Amino acid sequence: MTPGGGTHPDLEHDLPPELLQQGWRKMWSKRENRIYFWNKTNGESLWEMPPLRPNYDPVSDPLGIQQPNQQPAGAIKRRASDDGIGSPLAKRFILSGPWDLEVATNAVVFERSPLSWPHPHPDIEAYRATLVIKLRQAYQEMCHSREAIDAPRDSFNRWLLERKVVDTGTDPLFPGQCQPEVSLSMYKEIMNDLPMKLERPKFTGDARKQLSKYAEAAKKMIETRNVSSESRKIVKWNVEDTFQWLRRTVGATYDDFQERLAHLKRQCQPHLTEAAKSSVEGICIKMNNLSAEYAKKIRDKHNELLKENGLADLEPNVNLPHPRKVWCYPVLFALPCPRLPPVEFLPDKDQTLLRYKGDAVRINNLHFQKLEQLYRYNCFEDRKFEWFLPRVWCLLKRYQSYMGGQTSNEGQGTQGALPLTVFEALYKHFGVSFECFASPLNCYFRQFASAFPDTDGYFGSRGPILEFKPVSGSFEANPPFCEEFMDTMVTHFERLLADSSEPLSFIVFIPEWREPAPPVLKRLEESSWKRRQVVVPTFEHEYRHGYQHLVPKTEINVRAAHGTVIVWLQNEAGYQKWGPTDERVDALLEAYRPGRERERDRQELLSPPRPNQPPDGPIVGMGSMLNVNGSSAIAGMKPI
Repeated sequence: MTPGGGTHPDLEHDLPPELLQQGWRKMWSKRENRIYFWNKTNGESLWEMPPLRPNYDPVSDPLGIQQPNQQPAGAIKRRASDDGIGSPLAKRFILSGPWDLEVATNAVVFERSPLSWPHPHPDIEAYRATLVIKLRQAYQEMCHSREAIDAPRDSFNRWLLERKVVDTGTDPLFPGQCQPEVSLSMYKEIMNDLPMKLERPKFTGDARKQLSKYAEAAKKMIETRNVSSESRKIVKWNVEDTFQWLRRTVGATYDDFQERLAHLKRQCQPHLTEAAKSSVEGICIKMNNLSAEYAKKIRDKHNELLKENGLADLEPNVNLPHPRKVWCYPVLFALPCPRLPPVEFLPDKDQTLLRYKGDAVRINNLHFQKLEQLYRYNCFEDRKFEWFLPRVWCLLKRYQSYMGGQTSNEGQGTQGALPLTVFEALYKHFGVSFECFASPLNCYFRQFASAFPDTDGYFGSRGPILEFKPVSGSFEANPPFCEEFMDTMVTHFERLLADSSEPLSFIVFIPEWREPAPPVLKRLEESSWKRRQVVVPTFEHEYRHGYQHLVPKTEINVRAAHGTVIVWLQNEAGYQKWGPTDERVDALLEAYRPGRERERDRQELLSPPRPNQPPDGPIVGMGSMLNVNGSSAIAGMKPI
């Protein structure tokens, strides 16, 4: 029946063709005696006519924000069940763990061009891993053969970070085009270990032996290098003076030996540096050239793969003539993805094993489920999860190569993370919803910046932080410990704060190095954007293990062996909104107290907590954010 009491020959299809194509039908409610609108594709029903929307296109609308099954702002629903109460269509996948993936972003950016790099592929990633091992081995062999030392621990990882600051190449891991060729980070670390690596001795006898060994090594080095006669004379005189002191001194204390070693190093180091300068620079140049060569090999192999899949002639469309302000969104690719091969899935009691052509990678089951959830939130081209396993394999293989593997005990500090109680406090009291240095394996929020946009973009990465330019938002920055990289980070943050009048805040966590204090710490302390600074003392706080996705739960929390400096960098609007008041800072420091994470876990078992709310009201879900005009501005491509 119709309102007039008659009949309509085709009431259901009395709608614009666009709405019919999206599944909408016009129906008559006998109970309410009026027309309503029903979508046969998703069961949604409205009293008011749904607005016209363009058809969903994953290329022009990669975040799925214009899909017909999303609720328009202000639409009146027909019944309470449409809000998800008892409705199987509105199920949400809530994953418990040391993270909160339900926190929506408050970071606003201008639209960015899609990534022109090719998609990751297991064959390419396995080849890249082989070349990384070869490059690490070459570094160790050059240090051993030329300088008679082992490669400094974690030096290779920091070299990769420092090179990426100046790299203009296209490989996500290997530095390809860097100027200058000599890495300042690698040069300093090798020089610091010459003529031998010094470690803090435990006992007085060890301190005496180390002083004697250093003197012998300095003498041997100066005799075998081409140096001036003046330098050779100075080093030999200081070494002989040290040996005489050792022979005539009885009952010297631990501090006496340490002071004598420091004196000898101060006298000899400039001359030893002069003697080794050309050799160490040769190591740095050789590493730079090998890396560029390997980057080219990977690019050629990728081009062969694209040719096999008929994608080699496609030109990436990366033009954005009029970028708009949008909520930050994951990395998007300009080129289609070639067909990915299958990967074996072998779940176990505590870990999941993924194997491709006999090459296996592992991940804890809880973190594997986390990757599933992140993929569901952020990857819109693979709704059926057909390529999920190959992409997880590529992700794990990339980080295994980058960090050096768990057996080498490297990379732990590079991927260390703040305790979850600290993240909860940052979100609750400072509105933080974004991590500047994270990965899908250690992130707390579902939006973050990371080192590898190609492997991480499917799981929520917004790309490298130095290429990420937010207009507003509240951010946490816990950078890897590379001085050159951290210094560039401060420059980037200060430029962003100067360019924006909207609320913008960066809370920076760096080690408290005071002997001597690094330039980055001095820059933060003297920055015109600094609003406050506090220090968390040594051994009075913890971090999460850099291999938290692999180690048992009992080994995840690691006591910090150094103090941590927390600095708030904020513009005026950010200070007014998220300023570091005494109450907020005290709450953050309390969350940093050792054992707070374990206390939280025990409390959660007794009574599951309610979701945290930020200080200025709840951060609404991605699908219901409103822009200044009151219309729906869902995260991603809708203008703010």
